Amino acid sequence: MSDNLTNDVREAIGKINDPHMGISIVEMGIVQDIAVDGDNVSIVLKPTNPGCMSIVRIAADTKNEAEKVDGIENAEIIVEGHAMADSINEMINKQ
Repeated sequence: MSDNLTNDVREAIGKINDPHMGISIVEMGIVQDIAVDGDNVSIVLKPTNPGCMSIVRIAADTKNEAEKVDGIENAEIIVEGHAMADSINEMINKQ
């Protein structure tokens, strides 16, 4: 079941494009990992550069789209490799 959910999440967030490149964040390799545990999903994002100004928008869009997937209740977004990763993660994952 979690493999199906993982694929459903990947498909849902694959519709999100990098605002500068116009290419799917999945195709660009920004999505590093998707891990489903029950009705929770953890998604690791790594921007193409450590100062990417669009990563907050990408992370918020990723959380929103992932939580629309049937069977997913909560999405945790983990940004890695960005100068402000800790602050972004705290802001995006506030409940």
